[in-house]
Amino acid sequence: MNKDYTKTVHACFMSYIVQAIINNFVPLLFLTFQSEYGISLSRITLLVTFNFGIQLIVDLLSAGIVDRVGYRASMITAHILSAIGLVSLTILPGLFPQAWIGLFASVVIYAAGGGLLEVLVSPIVEACPTDNKEKAMSMLHSFYCWGHVGVVLVSTIFFSIAGLKNWRLLALFWALIPFVNMFLFFKVPIAPLVEEEEGLSLKGLIKKRIFWGFMLLMVCAGASEQAVSQWASAFAEKGLGVSKAIGDLAGPMLFATLMGISRAFYGKYGEKVNLKKMMIASGILCIGSYFMIALSPYPALGLLGCGLCGLSVGIMWPGSFSMASASIRGGGTAMFAFLALAGDLGCSGGPTFVGVVSGYFGNNLKIGILGAVLFPVILVITLIHFYRSDRNTEG
Repeated sequence: MNKDYTKTVHACFMSYIVQAIINNFVPLLFLTFQSEYGISLSRITLLVTFNFGIQLIVDLLSAGIVDRVGYRASMITAHILSAIGLVSLTILPGLFPQAWIGLFASVVIYAAGGGLLEVLVSPIVEACPTDNKEKAMSMLHSFYCWGHVGVVLVSTIFFSIAGLKNWRLLALFWALIPFVNMFLFFKVPIAPLVEEEEGLSLKGLIKKRIFWGFMLLMVCAGASEQAVSQWASAFAEKGLGVSKAIGDLAGPMLFATLMGISRAFYGKYGEKVNLKKMMIASGILCIGSYFMIALSPYPALGLLGCGLCGLSVGIMWPGSFSMASASIRGGGTAMFAFLALAGDLGCSGGPTFVGVVSGYFGNNLKIGILGAVLFPVILVITLIHFYRSDRNTEG
């Protein structure tokens, strides 16, 4: 690969770390917000809903906007919004009579940046002139996981040294990463996305039944991942009765580490395994992990369930993208934008479902997570249908 385009790919890797910060920093502070601002768990649940909900809306609207504005300007804007949103967390709650309004406004700002990143990063990497696009894409998805690990590890160390009361300083630190990465996109080359002109029309895409099957897969993939990921810290601390430091390390960090390992494994050995079979096995493991989290009477087993969930969901998002690319030729940017939209719908709906069910049963997170097992169950059923359809076609 041309050296300059290597810099482009590296900047995109950093963009996925920014995405990990946006999605995973605030959930570490759920209980802190609850105690400091007196916000109910149901209100905090809405922060997750709006984060992924705004990203979903941006996914839907961005195709036309990006085409007019251009990828470079859009990437720079995405990083600016991400940085401003994180900084706003430290300022806006104190400017409103109800702190929750300030938190909500901050989430809306950085979620808009996150939604743009999700739509922009994959096509930019795909367009870079390299013969090893699958490896680059797998590495790209794994950097979200490593970013998640970094957010949890650095945050836990910071809270242990400086205390939870200084969380605003940490928010400012995380805001530096999108701010710095923004300057890279002023310089790195961005290859023209010529394949976009050859893609299916939106009308042609939505007429394909298989496209809607992949949309359902993406909804379930996002929900299966985030239903546990977004609540792992609060679940470990409140539901299992462990300290915040142990809860963050053994909950979200273990989840993200094993998710990253599964994606790295797929990136290296993916051509040697049947993707549909691997995803079905991962879905079954995910169902088992949900039961382990929700039904285990022992904290250690519950935390192990969080880790196994991360291992199981790692392949779901990139695997669904790969299956869709192979099955729908010429899907182009429109297909990836709508798959991202479906994934964000799941990312929003999964944690919200957990929060609503938990609230109905007296803030019992175990029952909320048990109810969310619905998502990996639907995913497995859909994958089995795809697998049988392939077997029948081959026969």
